[in-house]
Amino acid sequence: MSLTRVNTRNQFKGTVISILRGDVMSEVEIETSAGVIGAVITTSSVKRLGLQVGDSALALFKAADVLVAKLDE
Repeated sequence: MSLTRVNTRNQFKGTVISILRGDVMSEVEIETSAGVIGAVITTSSVKRLGLQVGDSALALFKAADVLVAKLDE
């Protein structure tokens, strides 16, 4: 299966650099041109997608909220 179109503009192409598998949930890190993006997804999704370190992947997201914090300099 290939992805031909998606309705979100918030997408970053990258390479899977880390997968920390748990019994139910797994942490996946994707290195993109914008930096490393981490996601927590079900372990069954990791298996279904056949994700492995070194694979090309898209980080897709849609945020309902964006939080802003001031940093002390």
